[in-house]
Amino acid sequence: MRKILVTIILSLFAMGTASAEIGVNVGISGQLGLFSATATEKDAGNHGTTTGDNETNRDSDFIGLGYHSIFIEKELGPLAIGVDYVPEALETETAENTNHDKTTSATASRVTNKVQVDFEDLTTIYVALNLGDTGSYVKLGHAMVDIVTNEKLGTGSTYGNTDISATTVGIGYNSDFGNGMFIRAEGTYMEFDGTSLKSSSGSQTISLDSLDGVTGKISVGKSF
Repeated sequence: MRKILVTIILSLFAMGTASAEIGVNVGISGQLGLFSATATEKDAGNHGTTTGDNETNRDSDFIGLGYHSIFIEKELGPLAIGVDYVPEALETETAENTNHDKTTSATASRVTNKVQVDFEDLTTIYVALNLGDTGSYVKLGHAMVDIVTNEKLGTGSTYGNTDISATTVGIGYNSDFGNGMFIRAEGTYMEFDGTSLKSSSGSQTISLDSLDGVTGKISVGKSF
């Protein structure tokens, strides 16, 4: 689906550069974001040859990100319908922990686990509404992103990949400065859906309980 969206963006950009006064805006944005994430890891107590209580660990953290995106939108009177695409992967830091994995009733091995996550192909489809002739606007959108897990687990287990969606709301200000060029400043709040991943061994489950945050964006573009 992401490849289809990218093709649409590129084809509309080509159409915009070849036409005039068609109500199409294209541009590039730079933005900074601060996100809060909470996740839960559950280790089943009856894996291997052992029986026992389930182990549950829950942790929260803040993630700061800086990235750029490209966008294209079509004006329909006071409304604009657009697509914003982040071409680069948003990478988290590597988390590492060492613990004892009890694989039999009598012995336990010391294992080190490393996990790093990439958020790829972040794509937002949105509708913006101009607030009269003030230059201000409000925006509502639906975002999609692929989650790619890069793990090295001492237990030998692995996690798969998944994708999640988010609702976005924002407010911004648009200013024209001649020859169809414009600059925008925008603030956005994003709230993602939860998801869960089960390990290849079937004994561990990681659940993303919450992921939300705010971004500040500066955009420069051209109207056709």
